[in-house]
Amino acid sequence: MLGVRHANFFPESYLANLITPAWVQDAIIYQIFPDRFAQSARVDKPHNLETWDAPPSAFGFKGGDLLGVVERLDYLAELGINTIYFTPIFASASNHRYHTHDYFQVDPMLGGNAAFTELLAAAHARGMRIILDGVFNHASRGFLQFNHALENGKASPYLDWFHFHDFPVRAYDGAPNYDAWWGIGALPKFNHRNPQVREFIFRVAEHWVREGIDGWRLDVPGEIDDDEFWREFRRRVKNVNPDAYIVGEIWQNANRWLQGDQFDAVMNYQFTRLTLAFFANHAGVDRALAHEHSYGEIRPLDTTEFTRALVEMLTWYPREIAFAQMNLLDTHDTARFVTIARGDTTALQLALLTLFCYVGAPTLYYGDELALEGRRDPDCRRGMIWEPSARGHEMFAFVKRLTALRKKYAALRRGEMTNVYAQSKTFAFARHLENEIVFLAVNAAHEPVTLDLRVDALVPDGTRLIEEWTREEISVTEGFARRIPIPARAGTVWVVAN
Repeated sequence: MLGVRHANFFPESYLANLITPAWVQDAIIYQIFPDRFAQSARVDKPHNLETWDAPPSAFGFKGGDLLGVVERLDYLAELGINTIYFTPIFASASNHRYHTHDYFQVDPMLGGNAAFTELLAAAHARGMRIILDGVFNHASRGFLQFNHALENGKASPYLDWFHFHDFPVRAYDGAPNYDAWWGIGALPKFNHRNPQVREFIFRVAEHWVREGIDGWRLDVPGEIDDDEFWREFRRRVKNVNPDAYIVGEIWQNANRWLQGDQFDAVMNYQFTRLTLAFFANHAGVDRALAHEHSYGEIRPLDTTEFTRALVEMLTWYPREIAFAQMNLLDTHDTARFVTIARGDTTALQLALLTLFCYVGAPTLYYGDELALEGRRDPDCRRGMIWEPSARGHEMFAFVKRLTALRKKYAALRRGEMTNVYAQSKTFAFARHLENEIVFLAVNAAHEPVTLDLRVDALVPDGTRLIEEWTREEISVTEGFARRIPIPARAGTVWVVAN
């Protein structure tokens, strides 16, 4: 059996002081793209909006808002969600709102600050936490200090807030003559060496934590190549709320930022790559969709490679950080998992089952619970389906069962992980915490299998294992849980009986 040895390259005195928010281990996170989730009649809207069900366009708005989210909190509660991560909500001229105009004002199309205050209170009353998206690498052409330089040129007092090369400022025609994210003129990059810029960003972060948010997701933080900036960001946020969650959008191994002095965790795109490579490749991953962003080449993995990689990924970081990771299958930046898998809902279900049994916080992108499709941006940002198909109802029930499972067993949230089987297209691992032990057995093949699992390193002979949903029982004999049946393209969960 292969267990996990977490990163041990830090001194014991350091590890003893490494703290991440304990609540994240209990979190079931739901990502919402505000313009596309839900509309409320209580928010007055302009008239030129896209039809909700029409294919989304790069620049069109559909009119989703925060009071629409308030009115759907019961839906999220029924699904089992206890944490919501919002892509940007601040005033902006883009539907995704990564082009920030005012960091202290919620976009009026979303309902403004009053709507956010109502949302925060309603969510907290239900025991739900709120994470906001912090876009601190770049601003927008409509951001006051940049617009000031655009209007006043060399005479603007704010020239050192950005990186201008010459004048007049070219913000619309041709290549921008200032530093911008990926050279996109709409996204002028802040000058983070300017103390006033740094202080401005820190005050924004402090302000919204004081208002009551429970964490920040940081957009492209690796573009701010300054560890001391992020150390101070952490100090300022944690001074306001030591329990605030700081999670960065880093697509690769993130050791640089996960040493306890910058971020608590990162978005775990490596988990996504592994699950696509194992569960979706049998039907042929849509490689064009995978290559269009940072997944790159997705090479098919056999079972041994997959299970070893799941364990190895946990060894990258100290235990406290590994258990705080934001694990996911989809985001607003990627084609939907089920679409990359060419519509194979069994691949999505197997990946979701693994997600909810793995170490770290499982994260759903709105519509995952309905198998919502979507190719690359902007198609992955479709309007939410509020009248789902039969397939959607089936997937919703499946995901609801997974959220209940994770909430029921502390071992799935806080327990260690041990691989117990990997052969052909079938694997099994255990999550164990004190006397609570949960086994996940997954069959990714297209025919049913019957497994004999060697479990003597975890439980003694005579132990009874009960399948969580069928209530079938098996007794451990001679160190094995024998003849465990698993249907084709399915998984079973076995729990040690008390």
